[in-house]
Amino acid sequence: MNHSVSQPRDLFAIADLAREFGISTRAIRFYESKGLLAPERVGGARIFRRRDRARLILILRGKRLGFSLRDISDYLGLYDTQSQTAQVALLVGKVDERLHLLEAQLADLETTIGELREIRKLADERLAQDAAS
Repeated sequence: MNHSVSQPRDLFAIADLAREFGISTRAIRFYESKGLLAPERVGGARIFRRRDRARLILILRGKRLGFSLRDISDYLGLYDTQSQTAQVALLVGKVDERLHLLEAQLADLETTIGELREIRKLADERLAQDAAS
């Protein structure tokens, strides 16, 4: 019986994490250089623990949602202090800011789409007039 299948892994190589999350090892090293990840070193190899993997999940989720590395760093800093109240309060503030920005962008996009549809309609009418004459 293979026990490694039934138990969660504790240690990960950089290539393991890169493959699992579909990112480059260079991206992981970049997050490390920014202080977002802190793998242990064994010789020249980076050894990541479950905590690092969890942090990488949060980093990638934050990036996907459009948060800056600074925002992500602030959030992870609170994650380390175990202050869930402060962490949640920061998260709520950042989420509200992001929602406001995205809603404004959505309104701008809807206006632009409406204007482009109107231009297209006028152009189609002009082409129909030219074809009829």
